[in-house]
Amino acid sequence: MDIKVIRATETWQQAGAYYVRIQGMARQHGITLRAEFDERDTPDTRYIVLTDSDFPVATCRLYELGGGAAMIGRVVVLPEYRGKGLGSLVMKEAESWLRDTGAVKAVVESRDVAVGFYEKLGYTVADSSIIHGETFDCIRMEKTIY
Repeated sequence: MDIKVIRATETWQQAGAYYVRIQGMARQHGITLRAEFDERDTPDTRYIVLTDSDFPVATCRLYELGGGAAMIGRVVVLPEYRGKGLGSLVMKEAESWLRDTGAVKAVVESRDVAVGFYEKLGYTVADSSIIHGETFDCIRMEKTIY
């Protein structure tokens, strides 16, 4: 693998994030484009994109919540790249970018089946109540990142 990290700020880079989300999540779980892309996906939204030989293979989305907190969401690794540490890498890079922008707390809304993954990265359950989304049930988790 020839993995490179991109802090996607240009349209062509963001297209890589969108590709991974469509191929790695929407198709797999039958999520419509309207449900996958929401008001948080704008030309100003920040994304981390991991590429393998210039082909997008993993991504996540970042946005400010206020009060020094920021959300990391839409964490997706293409199925054929899972189990290779790319999910952890994309999270590490997202946290780094958030620190660079002054955030002190990272928040994720983890699918119930992924809580263990985020716990291994140092996240703790912030609110044990289930968030019932259109597609998945999630649990809010947080991590101090300063």
